[in-house]
Amino acid sequence: MLEQRYSRQILFAPIGKSGQTHLRESRIAIVGMGALGTVLANHMVRAGVGFVRFIDRDFVEASNLQRQMLFDEEDAKQHLPKAIAAYEKLSKINSDVTLEPIVADLTAYNAEKYLADVDLLLDATDNFQVRYLINDVAVKHGIPWVYGGAVSATGSFTSIRPGKTPCLRCLFPEAPAPGTTATCDTAGVIGPIIHIIASYQATEALKILVQAEDAFNPNLEYVDLWKNTHQQMKVTTARRKDCPTCAEGKYFYLETNQDDEMATTLCGRDTVQLTPREEIAFDLSVWEERLSPLGKVERNRFLLRFYHDAYTLVLFRDGRLLVQGTDDVTVARSLYAKFIGN
Repeated sequence: MLEQRYSRQILFAPIGKSGQTHLRESRIAIVGMGALGTVLANHMVRAGVGFVRFIDRDFVEASNLQRQMLFDEEDAKQHLPKAIAAYEKLSKINSDVTLEPIVADLTAYNAEKYLADVDLLLDATDNFQVRYLINDVAVKHGIPWVYGGAVSATGSFTSIRPGKTPCLRCLFPEAPAPGTTATCDTAGVIGPIIHIIASYQATEALKILVQAEDAFNPNLEYVDLWKNTHQQMKVTTARRKDCPTCAEGKYFYLETNQDDEMATTLCGRDTVQLTPREEIAFDLSVWEERLSPLGKVERNRFLLRFYHDAYTLVLFRDGRLLVQGTDDVTVARSLYAKFIGN
C-alpha cells in the first residue's frame, strides 16, 4: 500500500525506496500555518514525512482564502485556528502521517519545547523576530532549517545547516526595524509567489531529509515573479567568525527576561497580541458566561470573540489575547486588565 501511494516519488531516482524510508522516519516542525505553511504542510504530508508538527497563533479570516490553500469559507466563518483547520484537512489526505497541531505563539518560553525534538525546521513565518528564534534553536541543537519569505510578487529562500552553512545572523546580522519592511498586510501578495517559494522550500526539505548531500542548494535565492527575474547569491563563504549565534554560541532570542513585555503589534492589522509568559488553561465556557452580560460573545472549541465598543477581543485557550481595533499597546493592556484581569 505504501509503495503504491508513493510509487511516483520512489521512481524518482534521487529519492528511491531508501529515501522514502528516510522520509517516513523523519520528524519536522513548520512554524506558521498561513500562506507558506499551508503549501509546505501539504507537500510534506503528501510526501510521507512521518511526523509533522505545525505551530500557528492565528485563526482563519476571509482575507486568507486568496492564497492560504488549505482553508475554505467555512473555516473563516467558524474562526477556526489555522493549525486546527490545517489538521482537519491534512488528516484526510494521509493517515500514515502523524500530525500535531499547536495553537500557540512561538516565543522564547516555548520555542525549545516545540522545535528541539525534530529533524528539520521549516520557516513559514512573516516576521524576522520569530526567524531569529528559529535560528537560535536550530544552531543550539544542530537542526537544519529552511528559511523562506514572500510578499507582493517577490520571495526568497535558503537552506541553513548548522556547522556547515552560514546561519541567519551571518546573513542578516540585525532584524529590520518594525514597520520598515513590506508585509502581506501592507503591500499585498499574489498567490503564485507563495507556491513558488514554498515549493522551493519543500524541495530543499526533501533533499535534507533524504540526505542528498550532492543536491544541496548553496544559494540565497530571490524571485520577482512579476518582473520575471531570479537572482542567486552564493552564501557558502558568508559564515562570520564574529557571528554571535553560530560562532560565539550566544542565543539572544532564546533568552527570556521577566521584565520583557509580551506584547506584539501585528503590522497592518490594527491588532495587538498580548501573550502570558506561561501558558494558562482558560475554560472558554466560563469566559463566555462572564463576558456575555457585557457584550456580544462568539465561541468555538478553540477561541472566544468578545465585541466591546470599537474593539474585538479574541481570547485563546492558552491565555493569549488579540485586541483588534487598535495598534496601541497601552489601550490593549487596559482592555486586558479591564475584562481578563492580571
